[in-house]
Amino acid sequence: MDRMADRNAASPSHGRLYPPIEPFDARMIDRGDGHRIYVEQCGNPQGRPVMVLHGGPGGGCSPMMRRFFDPQHWRIVLFDQRGCGRSQPHASVIANTTAHLLSDIDAIRAELRLPPAVLFGGSWGATLALAYAEARPEAVSALVLRGVFLGQRSELDWFYGGGAGRFWPELWQRFRDVIPEPERGDLIGAYHRRLFSGDPAIETRYAMPWLAWENALAGLDNASSGHAPPAYARAFARLENHYFVNACFLDEGQLLRDRPRIEHLPAVIVQGRYDMVCPPLSAWTLAQGWARAELRMIPASGHALTEPRIAAELVRVMQAMAGLD
Repeated sequence: MDRMADRNAASPSHGRLYPPIEPFDARMIDRGDGHRIYVEQCGNPQGRPVMVLHGGPGGGCSPMMRRFFDPQHWRIVLFDQRGCGRSQPHASVIANTTAHLLSDIDAIRAELRLPPAVLFGGSWGATLALAYAEARPEAVSALVLRGVFLGQRSELDWFYGGGAGRFWPELWQRFRDVIPEPERGDLIGAYHRRLFSGDPAIETRYAMPWLAWENALAGLDNASSGHAPPAYARAFARLENHYFVNACFLDEGQLLRDRPRIEHLPAVIVQGRYDMVCPPLSAWTLAQGWARAELRMIPASGHALTEPRIAAELVRVMQAMAGLD
């Protein structure tokens, strides 16, 4: 979950986003299976590494994501996951699973010769950060997570089965009613049949309401119209739906089951109190009994990375981690 954030959110005081910066390195990594992954580095080449894991799946990175980190301290690594952003082929779900994404992170770390890194991820990015840390705890120094999504059936049922629709019935109706009534018992499956019809026009037509539903609920003020370029919407919707129809390629409850593997790592979890996309229960459940995890519940905030209080808190977390607070 979590589409690409591209607005200039900031708090009015401590915690303001850093000024825009450009990469000192950008490259494509050929994975040898038809996929080429876009990777960039910003900030201090000798700094402490932080890997940014974007949401979606399919959201891609944006220049705004570089701005949560002091560029004098951090070596900031961003990459577009398979099938989205500047990675190629666009909107492809072939050889595109969670295991493939974990392997891509390994390849990026090897290519860049990264020591253990901080993983910074929100929504699906938090899912991927947890999955990677649990698989490769020796490669991770800390986790900073936002809007936690654990890839569980209950979370998908909440968002695509009518739970969130009880708060936004008019928006839910728009999302639901493009599907014929006999198919509405499984909206993920019904959208899947259309997003993978083989006809790009049909796929784009159904990608737009899929994306609009998520965008509309991402911000607390419900201000997002959900408009996006058709090519972006198609890639985002296809990739996200592909992962969700396949239960995110995770065992049910896997990330909680395997949490003991990472309980020695420090973690900060930043969660919007009124997150309609990824409700706070998942973040709270993840933090319970994890002595080195700190859950920061942010008042009057929703899901999006661009929520002002969320953005400001994430900057403060990274400043404190850098010893700048």
